[in-house]
Amino acid sequence: MGQNIYLYYDEKSGEGVLIDAGCSEADHEKISTFINENNITIKAILLTHGHYDHIISVDTMKNLTSAVVCSHELEKQVLENPDLNISTRIGLKLTITPDRLFNDGDVFRFGNAALKVLHTPGHTPGGVCYYDEENGYLFSGDTLFKESIGRTDFLLGNFQVLLKSISEKLFTLPDSTQVYPGHGSSTTIKHEVQNNPFV
Repeated sequence: MGQNIYLYYDEKSGEGVLIDAGCSEADHEKISTFINENNITIKAILLTHGHYDHIISVDTMKNLTSAVVCSHELEKQVLENPDLNISTRIGLKLTITPDRLFNDGDVFRFGNAALKVLHTPGHTPGGVCYYDEENGYLFSGDTLFKESIGRTDFLLGNFQVLLKSISEKLFTLPDSTQVYPGHGSSTTIKHEVQNNPFV
């Protein structure tokens, strides 16, 4: 599905997080090797939402890292239901039970870094973005892409709710914020405000 996963870590402390876990078997080996070679401790697997392409390797990566799995509280229903996380479409019945549930505004800290949880429903009810305010980085999952937005034609998707999330939660961030989406290439808030045809 061409999904992106991110290994985001604090070089000073060696603590980090995985943002989403849509990994292939080749990715498992690369990530594991990189973690070991750089002495990184993965504190959490932070899920932006529960669709299968972003969670298909959660169990594998949890076993490799002993990290806790985190999601927004409203995404638990998607993670635990194969029809809602769409894994039944590819012949699987994925169920993931998160270890920790977030609310809007919660902050996850690791090492000297902090990621703020921005609840951005629309693609899914419990979809979130993770925002590093200090460094100006936003991991936007399937809420916002470069010149595009997440789909809303899946179960529980809502186009108007997604537009509201982007307008009120993301387009109010500083223009210089670097956006790392769940699919495709990176962008900036300024570029999306000026060029995104959906919002």
